[in-house]
Amino acid sequence: MQVVHEESGDTVATTVDVADSFLARARGLMFRRSVPDDYALVFKFTGQSTRGLHMVFVPFAIDAVWLTDGVVQQVTRLSAWTGRGRAVADTVIELPAGAADDIEPGDHVTVD
Repeated sequence: MQVVHEESGDTVATTVDVADSFLARARGLMFRRSVPDDYALVFKFTGQSTRGLHMVFVPFAIDAVWLTDGVVQQVTRLSAWTGRGRAVADTVIELPAGAADDIEPGDHVTVD
């Protein structure tokens, strides 16, 4: 599985985990010391709704990408421990800080 930024053709992540259970979604990246540079944690939901993220117990910054039908709605850098973000999405992708620097709202991102 990989995360690809369609506009640039760049593969953003090749090590991809899907948070597909209630516990995995609740835990997210909490209690991890770090993640690899090519890592993504993907949250897929049924339907579009406002999705929130928090950085409690996450000791490193991340980039969060909110998607609706593969179209980027918002990209936010969330700071360690205190970051928060919200946007409407059916998919949310958490990436290492800096990995989403070239991704902008309106772009297309695929998770295959």
